[in-house]
Amino acid sequence: MVPLKRRRTSSSRTGNPGTDEPNRFPQVVLFLLERKMGASRRAFLSQLGRRKGFQVEELFSERITHVICENNSGAEVRTWLDSQDRRRTPAHLLDISWYTESMQAGRPVKVLDRHKLQEPQRTEAEVVAFSVPSYACQRRTTLDNRNTVLTDALSLLAENAELSDEDGRGVAFRRAAAVLKALPETVTDMTQLRGLPCLGEHSLRVIKDILETGASTEVDSMKQSERFKALKVLTGIFGVGAKTADRWIREGILSLQQLQASGQTLNRAQQAGLEHYDDLNQPVTKAEADAIGELVEKAIVSVLPGAQMTLIGGFRRGKLTGHDVDFLITHPEEGREVGLMPKVVSCLESQGFLLYQKTTRNSYLESKDGPARPPSNMDRFERCFSIFKLAKEEKQASQNGVQPLDTSEPSPSRRVSAEDQGGPETGPKPWRAVRVDLVVSPISQFAFALLGWTGSKLFERELRRWAAHEKTMSLSSHALYDNSQGRYLRATSEEEIFAHLGLDYIPPSERNA
Repeated sequence: MVPLKRRRTSSSRTGNPGTDEPNRFPQVVLFLLERKMGASRRAFLSQLGRRKGFQVEELFSERITHVICENNSGAEVRTWLDSQDRRRTPAHLLDISWYTESMQAGRPVKVLDRHKLQEPQRTEAEVVAFSVPSYACQRRTTLDNRNTVLTDALSLLAENAELSDEDGRGVAFRRAAAVLKALPETVTDMTQLRGLPCLGEHSLRVIKDILETGASTEVDSMKQSERFKALKVLTGIFGVGAKTADRWIREGILSLQQLQASGQTLNRAQQAGLEHYDDLNQPVTKAEADAIGELVEKAIVSVLPGAQMTLIGGFRRGKLTGHDVDFLITHPEEGREVGLMPKVVSCLESQGFLLYQKTTRNSYLESKDGPARPPSNMDRFERCFSIFKLAKEEKQASQNGVQPLDTSEPSPSRRVSAEDQGGPETGPKPWRAVRVDLVVSPISQFAFALLGWTGSKLFERELRRWAAHEKTMSLSSHALYDNSQGRYLRATSEEEIFAHLGLDYIPPSERNA
């Protein structure tokens, strides 16, 4: 048998790919769309066409004259075409019936109306097409989301994928949702989405379902599944991730009550998370975040005068509620921040503000770790993960614009203790538990930390992707490294980092991807 390589080499330029069959109809270049057809059926039909002398291409290109589809509507194929990198539209979008009739005839049959995919005819005035850049870090995304129904559905699919350890699918849904969040108007027709980036076939099916019926059957079914509901409940426990929740579910644990009755050994974080479950799963308001900020800042300046603290995360992007509160701490003099965290934590604990805390040390060393670390999603700053005990009078004081008392010497009414648990005898509980993360950064890395910890998570992911793919750089919450020049690019502000990356500066309020 002649080796396959030789057979390919001996084929003429007008032959079919991988065969010795000549192209009998050079003016006809076919492409079979795998969507809904399936890979095996597409391969079989492609080989059949080549044996009959047709030129059937494996990859879509500008040379294609006829696109052959099976069980696809004209609108679906048009949306798929618009997602391709092309400058010319194929002459014919055809149903599989044209292909089978041509195979039977041994030649391309005349294209009749019954062969053509029917596309809804709409005037330009009826359809407002959108256009957005490919990377979320190029787009300005405010909190004014005009497509909440669509983005909520895609975000739920993303969450389910992430909880099922399918991060790739999760990112795909997040990117699709981010595109819709950036649109200036409400999507009312699938044709408005032509040419938009990051909208894969799965996301488009969900969007189409919602636009046509008002809901996604897939999303509704997922929300009702026992597994998804159990994952949501169990990962709602502070300190419990998707893998731990999945293991518990496989052991038959689907609820908090079953977990408590199971005798599972919980670590300190999980014990605290279970104890304060209801509080920690209630949204934190901006007023509560500000009240906690006043207390934390007073503790910081009491142990290190001149230290600076910034509210980061979603609240810095303008959100009015969140699931936790994050603060970034630094000192304008490099090195003065070393050893600050234990002192702040000790101060807060002595005043009874911390129900739980775990502190990690700064493990980032630029000269040793260099640019190898930035692709990691986690930074290596000194951090304190805590559950804060916020007295309700603090919350009320902030809401009323009243300055709280000095916390350097807390009065008995300000000091919260185990006696403040509340109950039938004492009435409603006078405090609530709130997740609070404290991060300490050297001033030399502060701009990168501020950018990284402001979010959104997808915006930051897209910034790193842009740096790597478009600029040959490595970006993290610690530094920006130019791989082509082999050097670090320093910055003292977020604006400088955007300039290094060749991007227009986008303020925090427009990073809600």
